[in-house]
Amino acid sequence: MPLGRELPQLLKQRLFHKGRKFNFEVNRLRLPNKSEGEWECIRHPGGALAVPVTAEGKLVLVRQYRFAVQGRILEFPAGTLERNEDPQETVKREIQEETGYSAQKWRKLGEFFLAPGYSDEIIYAFLAQDLEKLETPPAQDEDEDIETVLMTPEELEKAILAGEPIDAKSITSFFLARPFLM
Repeated sequence: MPLGRELPQLLKQRLFHKGRKFNFEVNRLRLPNKSEGEWECIRHPGGALAVPVTAEGKLVLVRQYRFAVQGRILEFPAGTLERNEDPQETVKREIQEETGYSAQKWRKLGEFFLAPGYSDEIIYAFLAQDLEKLETPPAQDEDEDIETVLMTPEELEKAILAGEPIDAKSITSFFLARPFLM
């Protein structure tokens, strides 16, 4: 914490919704300047994402229906961390479920907050290489509508710059992985 910077004081915390993947709470805070207010927050266990790369240099993405935006979005395979689960285990499971690939080589790319204005969710990003197509991919989750898409890094970058619907965690992770894709 920088010197001379006090933190806000938590006065009251209310849980409004306890969900399957996240909770929603409202917090009453007193700021260092003594003003008070309420801040909403989504508490999330975090997620893990893979940037899978085939031997031919193609990126493996999924086009997935997302209810919140009422449409399909291009994304890298990712999933929510289970309780006490290592992020790399999460993403190993998700890459198989969502794309039908497994990876032999993993590199941690970094971690970042997804939307710190209203959520504490952290994304753990990994580069997945030495991919093998599974003979019998595991069944997708019942609540997922997913199509696997192969793209070159150049094609993905053009799609990002053209404003195609791609989520922020995938864009961020692509740019974290880019030095390893050249």
